[in-house]
Amino acid sequence: MLRLALASIRALEAPDLSFEILVGDNGSAPETPLVADEFGARHIPVVQKGASAARNAGLRAATGDYLAFLDDDDVWLEGHIRPHLETLDAKPHLDGLIGQVIYTDSQLTPIGDPFPGSNPGDGDDLLRRMLSGYFPQIGTLVTRIGVRDAIGEFDPVLLGGQDLDWMLRIARRRTLGFQETTCILFRGRPPGSYDALQHRRIAFDRQVFLRHAIPEWRVWNSFMAFFRAYSSTMRHFYTYFSDAAEVRALEGRRKDALRAMAIAAGVLPIRAAVNLLRPSPMQRALKAIMFGARRSGRPSDLSLADGAASDTGPK
Repeated sequence: MLRLALASIRALEAPDLSFEILVGDNGSAPETPLVADEFGARHIPVVQKGASAARNAGLRAATGDYLAFLDDDDVWLEGHIRPHLETLDAKPHLDGLIGQVIYTDSQLTPIGDPFPGSNPGDGDDLLRRMLSGYFPQIGTLVTRIGVRDAIGEFDPVLLGGQDLDWMLRIARRRTLGFQETTCILFRGRPPGSYDALQHRRIAFDRQVFLRHAIPEWRVWNSFMAFFRAYSSTMRHFYTYFSDAAEVRALEGRRKDALRAMAIAAGVLPIRAAVNLLRPSPMQRALKAIMFGARRSGRPSDLSLADGAASDTGPK
């Protein structure tokens, strides 16, 4: 996957554009330095765990005029980078631009249209969107090198949501814009394969929301607007675990279903209580637990696809 990622970067090069590729590596694959060398990339070993540490290593070493990011399991598309640079040249008041992502399965087969489908705005409008469940994919971001000094490094304490936190710091300066360009193929995990990771992410995403939403209180019209934004930010976790609860209950895995229901209820307790009283994955899970699983077709594939799609949207 790293080889595909690096190839997609080099494929964009031409006389008008060259890349200094910095591979921050805190993984354990011995062939990573060799793959990096194939593409003329600088391999930077990193001891500390987490995406923040790996990205910070590259951030410190960067010497180019602009910064861009790519995770090793994703690939850039041929239309990326140049439109961002043209817009940044035309709009010197902007520090950076985000673009559109295409979500894919584990084989890079697209599973939806470019996201977001419309311009999320700028200034207060973009900040509100990013604090209401819209999670720009960092592989679509291009910033000026000066952003590194203006907002600092990725927070190594955040083992989840660190990229959203970093982009929110730019958005809070009101210097982040949107470029309507499809930039990246984002490789999703197989449905239902990352419960533990999703569970760990909940606390970090909540922390990121509160870190930025409270100081920016003026962008909300009321407490209810603030609460709705929080609910929208956490909804993909709720959806993932409520869908998982239904699937596991229908498979007869009652203990796993109850655990998933408890996690969903912990994320959004009011929504969980309401959904237990009306047709929903939570209600169907409860009925299957109480009265026995009823298998029909392949509920696992259908139900968990909804949870996975929610997760791979605004993370």
